[in-house]
Amino acid sequence: MPLGILEDRKLEHVPGTAPLNEIGREDSEIAGVDAGLLKHDASGEIILVPQPSDSPNDPYNWPRWKKEAFTWAFAYGCGCVGAVGPLLGAAFVPLAKEWDTDLTTFISGAQGGVIATIAGGSLLWNTLAVKYGKRPVYLITSVGLAVTCFWAAAANTFGNFVAARVVQGLCMSPMEALIPASIADIWFVHERGYRTAIFNLGVLGGINLATPIAGAIIEASGWRTCMNAMGGAFILQLILTFFFMPESAFDRTGTINIDTGKKNVVTDKMIDSEHVEQDEKGAASTTTATHSPPQLSASEPKMSFWQEMKPWSGYVHHVSIWDTCVRPFFLLASPAVAWATLLFTTCISWLVGISITLSQIFSAPPYNFSVRSVGATNLSSFVASVLGTLVAGPLIDGIVKRMSKRNKGIFEPEFRLPVMVTYLLFTATGFFGWGQSAYAQEPWAVPVVLCMGIINFGIQLGTTGVVAYVVDCHREQAGEAFAVMNFVKNMFAFGMTFYINNWIAIQGVRDCFFTIGGITIACTLVTVPMYIYGKRARSFVARHNIAKRTS
Repeated sequence: MPLGILEDRKLEHVPGTAPLNEIGREDSEIAGVDAGLLKHDASGEIILVPQPSDSPNDPYNWPRWKKEAFTWAFAYGCGCVGAVGPLLGAAFVPLAKEWDTDLTTFISGAQGGVIATIAGGSLLWNTLAVKYGKRPVYLITSVGLAVTCFWAAAANTFGNFVAARVVQGLCMSPMEALIPASIADIWFVHERGYRTAIFNLGVLGGINLATPIAGAIIEASGWRTCMNAMGGAFILQLILTFFFMPESAFDRTGTINIDTGKKNVVTDKMIDSEHVEQDEKGAASTTTATHSPPQLSASEPKMSFWQEMKPWSGYVHHVSIWDTCVRPFFLLASPAVAWATLLFTTCISWLVGISITLSQIFSAPPYNFSVRSVGATNLSSFVASVLGTLVAGPLIDGIVKRMSKRNKGIFEPEFRLPVMVTYLLFTATGFFGWGQSAYAQEPWAVPVVLCMGIINFGIQLGTTGVVAYVVDCHREQAGEAFAVMNFVKNMFAFGMTFYINNWIAIQGVRDCFFTIGGITIACTLVTVPMYIYGKRARSFVARHNIAKRTS
């Protein structure tokens, strides 16, 4: 029972469990494999999980600067995408009057349309990314985002504006659904926490910076100028994506799988020299190979810079389009994905709820904020997200390393979950404080600076833990997992656009956000059984082949 996690007795090796270092153990314990077969980091103390191939084109073998450039390129892209949704949030009330619609109808069309198509787009683009690689998807949708911003800016009817926003939502989804899979493509387990925090900072930072910047632009030059400026930002994103985000999908063969197989060690080319036995429970057990994995890719020529810059690398995964489209829904049968969907859906949707009610709350007495002032209310949220990023990466990766050391060098994905304590404490407290302070009409600094700051700090920590846990449990299906998570999350948020403004108008801001705080506590407490039974849940998923089932 490693640190409170119940052991599994069904499988010899549970996917996700992997040796992270050799503290208190010997390499020979890893299925009898010679120590020379396992690759380590530069310090020689941490085993690389997953094990990279010998190909110079394997993203795990990219130089550090190239990985970091990829990371900061998608961080900028995620920030731009995060900004699109709440871009006009500070001006929802005056814009509804301009288009001669009531507030709920305007939000449902202009905001709800975006959210709904993000949901559908998550499944569509994931299917194409699995089949043909992620780079062409990133490039096509970057062009689409720039075009739809200019289209929305030129719209002369409400229907035309909504149509632009709907297509815009379709193009936003890859930066939300595929980036966690890209992180898993290029970063090792012990490096993912910080990069996942950067991904979350991009999305949340965009959400939080959009309204203060856009509010100032809208008040000074109008909302059309704001949309044109957003289009210019996406042109820059297209440039960064083209030069710094080469294809990360890679057909990796001849490597030792120490984190995804049901067996102790599996190499893709070892089957000829292995003896596979079927145990009485029907699970395969593999004896150790007597030779080193073949070095078939060692002589593979390194791709040139311009070869990597091709819009499409030629990558094709021989998988059915239909299977790839429906497989994400089967992943909801994975307890890890179901848990992550619950937490991810609620915490992000509550942020959306706050963003679409800011204008309603602070444009009215006693605050009477201007469009610029309503936008500025999100500055504290951005600062909190930055602080959360600075804390989340080192905290989560540090907890993982420390717990793995105490667990005799063995990493368990559940070591990502203790950080959810901070999510519970900060986020629930923030929602209760937000509801009470807005109800009591406290000075604006209380709800805006203190409460919104606490909420965003907690959400940054929590979502980083959620994303990292899913990637560790389902590295090979990370794209599918986040496609279905984003689908559920955005459908929930889409529904919320129809009722949250009326909810606040009828029941009041305190009852609304007290309820949200209570739901947050209840959902987060599900993490306790997830931590205890997580390893057995991963075994269940592996034994029933849930992650790859399509019928």
